[in-house]
Amino acid sequence: MAVRIRLTRKGTKKKSFFRIIVADSEAPRDGRHIDRVGWYDLTQNPSRLKVDVEKVKKWISKGAKPTQAVKNLLKREGVNL
Repeated sequence: MAVRIRLTRKGTKKKSFFRIIVADSEAPRDGRHIDRVGWYDLTQNPSRLKVDVEKVKKWISKGAKPTQAVKNLLKREGVNL
């Protein structure tokens, strides 16, 4: 089972926001997840991002790999991978 840190879409049409989750790589985008580690809201101006850095580091140490989008968000937050 490969574990990924990725985004899942929530909200309504044209008012979406994203949760940063840890999930099995074969699970659907909005399907079952293992842990929730943050959120990203595009509807705010400027966009808002909140990440639990300790949880992210714990999951990365266990072998979870972030997607490219999550890597960019974590870099913006100041998390060194």
